Amino acid sequence: MSCKRMIKIAVSLIAAGCIGTGCSVLKTTYNVTKCTVKATYKTAKFATKLAVGTLVVSYKIGAYTFDVISAPLEWPMTSDIESIDGLSPKEAVRQGRVKNSPYVVKGRHYVPMSVADAATYQEIGTASWYGDETLHQKDGHMTANGEAFDPAKPTAAHKYLPLPIHVKVTNLENNRSMIVRVNDRGPFCGNRVIDLSAGAAKKLGFYKQGTARVKIETVEI
Repeated sequence: MSCKRMIKIAVSLIAAGCIGTGCSVLKTTYNVTKCTVKATYKTAKFATKLAVGTLVVSYKIGAYTFDVISAPLEWPMTSDIESIDGLSPKEAVRQGRVKNSPYVVKGRHYVPMSVADAATYQEIGTASWYGDETLHQKDGHMTANGEAFDPAKPTAAHKYLPLPIHVKVTNLENNRSMIVRVNDRGPFCGNRVIDLSAGAAKKLGFYKQGTARVKIETVEI
């Protein structure tokens, strides 16, 4: 299969516990040919695998920059997941068994969709946002797939999409849209279909009102 579009993924490798000033950084650029949503998912998973334990990965999709930082296992998780694939959430993260594994929240079992099903996923529903509360808590928080949660970054939580994956979210009330990296589980409140980071909610123009009617579609690049 031929592909016409190339995405440059800039990877910064930073030693664990050395994020900040005074650290040496090795930067490498990977040219990744991407033709399908499935290929997009594999690229996202590739970035996450590089990040496990010790690394920081930064890459761009169009105008959007995504930073992947693995969270220390002692950090609390952003959601109340009781188990993933029959394991404790952090053990599932450690073994790399999150992706589309079944999980339990407050006694309810959730079964995420396959990568093949995610390729054609589209949905219209209510979006909310989360994350500002973590800014005032000690240390950081871990997303469901083991990444450090940053409420300012373009990320999101979804109950059924494989992690990680990228989706385009369009606010149907003002027609603003953006691409976000889905790396967490949720929302587990009412009929909401996606929880966006506070930063993403601001860019989409519904931060102050709290919710918005949106269209979600997986990104083919």
